[in-house]
Amino acid sequence: MAIRVKLDELLHERRMTLTDLADRVGLTLANLSILKTGKAKAIRFSTLDAICRELQCQPGDLLAHDEGE
Repeated sequence: MAIRVKLDELLHERRMTLTDLADRVGLTLANLSILKTGKAKAIRFSTLDAICRELQCQPGDLLAHDEGE
């Protein structure tokens, strides 16, 4: 898929674990893990909003489009 999720990089930059983020946004660790590993087929705007709010980022900071994939 040409869409890449940069959640791992954002968490590393903010010195936050996936577990911390899951607790803050009210999602299961399993669902965030699916998103982090790029296995998710979709993301709800409410989930994207919650992640961006907690990581203090924009959706474009979290998602990237890789040409040629």
